Amino acid sequence: MPTTASDLPTTGLLITDVRLANGARVDVSIAAGRIAALGPDLPREPNLTVEDGAGALLLPGFVEGHTHLDKTSWGLPWYRNEVGPKLTDRIENERRWRAQSGHDAGQQSLALARAFMQAGTTRLRTHVDIDTAAGLRHLEGVLATRETLGDVLDMQIVAFPQSGVLGRPGTEALLGDALKAGADVLGALDPALIDGDPVASLDLTFDLAQRHAKPIDIHLHEPGEIGAFTLGLLLDRVAALGMQGQVVVSHAFCLGALPERERDALLERLAALRVALLTTAPPSTTVPPLKACLEKGVTLFGGNDGVRDTWTPYGSPDMLERAMLIAMRYGLRRDDDLAIAFDCVSTAAAQACGFADYGLHAGARADLVLVDADTVAHALVARPPRKLVVSHGRIVARSGTHASH
Repeated sequence: MPTTASDLPTTGLLITDVRLANGARVDVSIAAGRIAALGPDLPREPNLTVEDGAGALLLPGFVEGHTHLDKTSWGLPWYRNEVGPKLTDRIENERRWRAQSGHDAGQQSLALARAFMQAGTTRLRTHVDIDTAAGLRHLEGVLATRETLGDVLDMQIVAFPQSGVLGRPGTEALLGDALKAGADVLGALDPALIDGDPVASLDLTFDLAQRHAKPIDIHLHEPGEIGAFTLGLLLDRVAALGMQGQVVVSHAFCLGALPERERDALLERLAALRVALLTTAPPSTTVPPLKACLEKGVTLFGGNDGVRDTWTPYGSPDMLERAMLIAMRYGLRRDDDLAIAFDCVSTAAAQACGFADYGLHAGARADLVLVDADTVAHALVARPPRKLVVSHGRIVARSGTHASH
C-alpha cells in the first residue's frame, strides 16, 4: 500500500543507511519539513518514523526548470501530429486544437504535475499561455493545480504570451491581470521574429515586469545574429533597470551559432548581470555551449519544455531522463561530467529559478529521492525506479506509486 502524507506523524522522520554522492553512508533526520541532521548513526528517537534506506543513493529532489503543464495531453488518447514546419504553424494549430477539443488545463496540468512528483520532482517552473482568445482560462486551471499540490510541490508559474504581445492587442493587459492573479514570473517570446520590433517588445516586457515587481523568463528561439542582437538589447535593459539576477533566457539558440569571440562577449555580460540560461538540449538545433558557460560563470540549467502535447510527442516527467539527454546532447561521458548534467536539473535549476533552501544539508528543505544506483552517473544512465520520494519532509511516493493527493 502507498504511504500517504497523512500516514506520517508530525513528530519527524528518520531515513537510515543511505549513500551520498561521495559514497559516505549516512542517516537523514527530518523535522518540521527540513533536514535536521545528516550523518552516520543518528539517534533513533522514539518519536521518529524510521525508514530503512537499505544503502540506496540519496539525491536531492529534482527541479524542472521549464515546462508547459497547461498544454499537455498526458494520459489522454494519442494526439496525431500533422502540424506544419513553422513556429507560427505550431502556435495556430495548438490554439485551434485546444479550443475545439475543450482541453482542460486544470485536469491536464494536475495529471502531469503528479507524474513529475512520482518521478522525484519537488520544485517546478511552468509557463502558461496567456492569450486573447482564451483569456486567463489556462492560468486558472494551473493555479488550481498549484493549490491542490501546494503542500508537496513548489510551482512557479510564468505568464507566457505564446503569440507575442505587439501583434495581439489586449495581451499586455491580460499579462498584467495574470501577474495580479498569482503568476510569479513574466514571460515573453522572440521580440524580433514574433513581435517584429525588438525594442518596443522588450521595453513593454521590462516595463510590465517593473510595474508588477516580477522577474522575467523569455523564450528566445531567434537564431544567429538576430538572436544575438535581441540578447544584447535585453542585457542593456537588465543593466539599466538593475534587474541583475532576475532574468532567465530560455533556449538561447543563437549562442550556439555565433563566432567564439562574439559568443564569449555575450557570455561575459550574462555572467556579470547574473542572467541564467535554460536549455532543453534539443538534438536538432544549436544550443548554448555548456562548458563555455561554466567557464564564464553563467548558470545553465535544464528543463523538458512541452511534454506530450501538440508541439511534440516527446518529453517525460522524469528529470533523470532529461539530465541524460542533456549529457548526450553535449557529448558528456565521464562520471564527473554526468554530475554536471545532473546539476542542471538540481542545484543549478534551483539557483536560477530562485527556489530557496535547496540541497542535502542541515537546514535545507527535506526534498529527497532514493534510488538503487551506485553513483549519480549510474542514476542518470539507468534511471531506476524511485524507491522513495520525500517533499517538504513528507513521503509522497514509494516504489513508483503516488501518495494520495
